[in-house]
Amino acid sequence: MKQDIHPDYHMITVRLTDGSSFETRSTWGKSGDELRLEVDPLSHPAWTGGAQKLIEAGQLSRFRKRFGDFKAGSSS
Repeated sequence: MKQDIHPDYHMITVRLTDGSSFETRSTWGKSGDELRLEVDPLSHPAWTGGAQKLIEAGQLSRFRKRFGDFKAGSSS
């Protein structure tokens, strides 16, 4: 195995937006550094299910808007 090709893993502290923290191994920073997150599972809409907007601009929506009242008549 080649020497000195792997990154240096060390312990850092990760601080979440609510002030809680945990320690983990990382290649980021130096040993003992604190990584403060601006976006994390406690605050990001992808994890919290934040405000969702339905956009009615798709092809099906445009079709229904244009031909919504169209009724096919019988051929008899």
